[in-house]
Amino acid sequence: MKVKFTVQDPCQIVRKSYGDAIAEDLRFVVKSVVGEQNFIDMQPNRSNNYCCGGGGGFLQSGYKDERLKYGQLKDNQIQVTQADYCIAGCHNCHAQIHELSEHYGGHYGVVHLWTLICLSLGILGPNEREYLNDDLKEVNVFHPETAM
Repeated sequence: MKVKFTVQDPCQIVRKSYGDAIAEDLRFVVKSVVGEQNFIDMQPNRSNNYCCGGGGGFLQSGYKDERLKYGQLKDNQIQVTQADYCIAGCHNCHAQIHELSEHYGGHYGVVHLWTLICLSLGILGPNEREYLNDDLKEVNVFHPETAM
């Protein structure tokens, strides 16, 4: 069984700045790293994707119950894909979506885009794997003592 991924379109760079062109670039990178057959897009997506509810200072605002309630739309959207992981290119998205998965019992992992890029290159260190689920912890582990 292959590990399946979906991707969060960050509000700042997609909806508020560069639009669908940058969302397409994001998908090109994601599919290059995880394989097109392992990618499931959320619906809606790109410029029409839903905000996760963690940005704009909301993550640090102290209104946790309200933030989680707002984020339920994003959690439902991710769960419909049945992806094993949601890829987040933004730290606020990563933190919010991780908390949504735990709060609503989605059982999907959340992974930074840079983590997957490093993982695909075989350069992700063991201490950088601690938050990965077991299905990714041992993928392309780089061992400096054998690299020569």
